Amino acid sequence: MQPFINVSCPYCGETIGLLLDVSAGDQTYIEDCQVCCRPIVVSVAIGEDGEPQVGVSAEDEA
Repeated sequence: MQPFINVSCPYCGETIGLLLDVSAGDQTYIEDCQVCCRPIVVSVAIGEDGEPQVGVSAEDEA
């Protein structure tokens, strides 16, 4: 199952939805904001309980 989460864009502050592929394990990738189109660094860590922990940051903060 691919969980869907909502996060706030670090640039424009709008809430955007992300579909996570937790089968890939811990990962960091860039996804463009669906509102302002700026690149967001998405970091996903899978906890011991199998739940994803997600962090987002501006590209120049990574």
